[in-house]
Amino acid sequence: MKKRIILASGSPRRKEMLERIGLDFEIIKSNCKEIITKTNPDEIVMELALCKAKDVAQTLKEEGLVIAADTIVVYDKKIMGKPKDEKEAFEMLSLLQNNTHEVYTGVCIMDASKKEEVVSFYEKTDVYVCEMTKKQIEDYIATKDPFDKAGAYGIQGIFGKYIKGINGSYDNVVGLPLGRLYKELLSLKEKGYDFDLD
Repeated sequence: MKKRIILASGSPRRKEMLERIGLDFEIIKSNCKEIITKTNPDEIVMELALCKAKDVAQTLKEEGLVIAADTIVVYDKKIMGKPKDEKEAFEMLSLLQNNTHEVYTGVCIMDASKKEEVVSFYEKTDVYVCEMTKKQIEDYIATKDPFDKAGAYGIQGIFGKYIKGINGSYDNVVGLPLGRLYKELLSLKEKGYDFDLD
């Protein structure tokens, strides 16, 4: 019997990426309390992805695979989540402009019937942002685009014009390292997990 695939995220970007690889899935948003006990960025995103996967797996009465992810932006060892308001968005973007920062995404795939993770990994991408004027930052914030995104920007939207370059996975910056995830899903199919994947 084919396993249900559940994306433990309300992110429209993650949903669109999973649709791109032809995965048949449904969405159950995680309500995990994001309590951080780790200090390294790679460990933080792995911890939060696991928390989200566990939260959704516990609600399932039948077999399924839960895919969860968490993304953070790191500049000068400072972790940036989603900005609370315009002031915080301005502070974040002022730091990121004319600098290089890292984007980490942790991914956890959990077997809901066994309540155990079957795959977990993270990816890191370096992002180079162009110099921006105060007005350019304010105009971008006025679009309201920064408020549901780690680091107060979305590379796939209008902020893309301020990106000088990246080193690593573009999809990782959007919120899901798709190439690596696809490889891991193919590996699970080879191990006997039955689900639809192009």
